[in-house]
Amino acid sequence: MSPLLFGLPGWVAVLVGVLVVAGALITLVGSFGLIRLPDFYSRGHAPSLGATVGGGTILVASVVAFTALRGRLSVHEILIAVFLTITTPVTLMMLGRASLYRDRIEGRPGASGKPDPEPDPDADEQG
Repeated sequence: MSPLLFGLPGWVAVLVGVLVVAGALITLVGSFGLIRLPDFYSRGHAPSLGATVGGGTILVASVVAFTALRGRLSVHEILIAVFLTITTPVTLMMLGRASLYRDRIEGRPGASGKPDPEPDPDADEQG
């Protein structure tokens, strides 16, 4: 066994590497969603999904690695996954509600959840 693999069999090291890279890419795609999406409400979804699914994939890689190293099932990561799965959507929901409350207080258009009324095309001709 190579010291670079930390005593992991080759197939386990490859599997763990693939899972870690996949989790990192999923998280990266979620980060791009934060940049590309048009408003605050849309921007919240992509990073939260990316963090949950990407972090979950990395945690699966950790379970596989430590199970192979110890020779028994490693379940410590399951507790981390439960907290990640619970806290990320709850945080998104709280941020969305705070933003909606702020928009309603400040009277911003579209804060009621209804589309803004269409502008009257004849209004420009009258004035």
